[in-house]
Amino acid sequence: MSLVIRTLSDQLVDLVRNRILSGVVSSDHAIRQDALAAELGVSKIPLREALARLEEEGLIRSQANRGFFVSPMSASEAREVYDLRLTLEPEATALAARLATETDHAHAQETLASLYSVTDEHGEGVGAFNRAFHRALFRPCGKPITINILERLQVLSERYVRMHLEPLGRDERANEEHQELLQAWLARDADRVGALVRAHIGKTIEDLHQQLGE
Repeated sequence: MSLVIRTLSDQLVDLVRNRILSGVVSSDHAIRQDALAAELGVSKIPLREALARLEEEGLIRSQANRGFFVSPMSASEAREVYDLRLTLEPEATALAARLATETDHAHAQETLASLYSVTDEHGEGVGAFNRAFHRALFRPCGKPITINILERLQVLSERYVRMHLEPLGRDERANEEHQELLQAWLARDADRVGALVRAHIGKTIEDLHQQLGE
């Protein structure tokens, strides 16, 4: 049995990241570290460590004598993040389709079912489950550096996923694309998987250009 020990800083990174990605923490004002530390029941030292790690991820930025701010969303960031995903994710997901085990198959199916559930209920967590689904498809590729880069890109793109799915009907289209992609992935049809991932990300880029006014 493996034992996973998560430090307080690790837990705080997840907590604050989720608040940023869900839109609870705004980019308009500095993050109130005293209030946030009190709310989470921790001292400011591990909180500052967590904020520094989130700055490395690109979700927040620091300003001298002003503190930490959530990085604003922009058309240029969306383009860079999704272009990088378009470069790496189709090939990684196609390779993963060839290498995936039955356990990987079960995990991907369970993750998509959870994504369907939260989408139908219009609940919180759609972005997080969308990220988890894509991660379940590319992680079996066995390339740790590529996986690490893609996981960071998935975090950066999650806020844009929420924006992308807001217009009526887009969540249904996304679900259909996810289901088609999963079936090809389960069938180990690597060429089709790569093409579907490219099309899926490409449509998102086009939609975001319209929404962000680029």
